[in-house]
Amino acid sequence: QVPLVESGGGLVQPGGSRRLSCAASGSIFRINDMGWYRQAPGKQRELVASITSDSFTIYGDSVQGRFTISRDDYKKTVYLQMNNLKPEDAAVYYCNVVGSDTYMRRFDSWGQGIQVTVSS
Repeated sequence: QVPLVESGGGLVQPGGSRRLSCAASGSIFRINDMGWYRQAPGKQRELVASITSDSFTIYGDSVQGRFTISRDDYKKTVYLQMNNLKPEDAAVYYCNVVGSDTYMRRFDSWGQGIQVTVSS
């Protein structure tokens, strides 16, 4: 496992925007897939967006057209730009990074979770 540090959460008004960041650190040889998931109270964790090493992206139906995932491999960071936020987007957002370390061991790491609250 490699440490992941998420940032950018907080309170935002409906219709507003927010950008989440997740930085990986440690002895990383290669990062493959990076993604964001979220979990609202009483609901299962769901995929928000993911991006491959070739920058192929997948979005959850509820965020398609409003959220954009991107990555900076030099910084080992994945971003989630969230626009036109809705109250139903409120959740704890988790970053996920899959890759291999310098010993060629596969890792599948999760961030600690960051709260996004959408409310007026």
